[in-house]
Amino acid sequence: MNLRHFLLAILLLCVCVDAQARTVWRCLRDGTVSLATAPEPGSQCSAKTLDDDAAALPNLWGAIGVFSGTLYQREQDGHIVYGTRNLPGSTKVQQFSVATPAASPAHVGVGAVGKPQLGVYRSEFKSAARATGVDEAYLRAIAHAESAYAADAVSTKGAKGVMQLMPDVISDYAVKDPFSAKQSIIGGARYLQALEARYGGDNMLVAAAYNAGIGAVTQYGGVPPYVETQEYVAKVGELYARYRKAMGLAPRSVQLQPAS
Repeated sequence: MNLRHFLLAILLLCVCVDAQARTVWRCLRDGTVSLATAPEPGSQCSAKTLDDDAAALPNLWGAIGVFSGTLYQREQDGHIVYGTRNLPGSTKVQQFSVATPAASPAHVGVGAVGKPQLGVYRSEFKSAARATGVDEAYLRAIAHAESAYAADAVSTKGAKGVMQLMPDVISDYAVKDPFSAKQSIIGGARYLQALEARYGGDNMLVAAAYNAGIGAVTQYGGVPPYVETQEYVAKVGELYARYRKAMGLAPRSVQLQPAS
């Protein structure tokens, strides 16, 4: 059974949002995820609206791979509910195996969290920051996390250069030589400028999109649940704080905070 058929099976009795959409509940409990046609008692659940005619379904599992499990039926508040967690009063309906959609091209980068390196490509970073308005400390945090400033770095996902630009970014921002530190830094800065505009200055989402792609951030409505992306965002946040401090600047978080 593929993911589409599986989700349609558990949605047979759900309440439709409209003629072309259905709602499935993604429920978290004790570090596990289940899908159900109604919120699970005792779990933290969020509603996900699925378009019947969508070309692809979102990865509601939050992980990549092939999963096997059991679909259960139970009565809840006078209604028949289907779900993938064996709650009290549940009866087994059928076994299933599903393959989640392919992952976005997330990559962890090769740089480790360490001391700021302000002397590397000093003029290139200053120039790129002035040209784009991207905070030089943030630009350096991304470069540090991505490549540790190695101009010849290549990731297993095909990202290249100091800023570890993916092929689509190289093309979109007219970077002729991704292994040129100058071209990579200005190309990365322009991409970050576009991401900052897209996410209203929320640099946590910017880092997530830089790592996993805009599509993944859109799909999950925030930082994707990929381990490599969550670790990457945390690493960029720590590096950003260290570079701001090293440059004599006031602390600033990668995540937007409510105004006081």
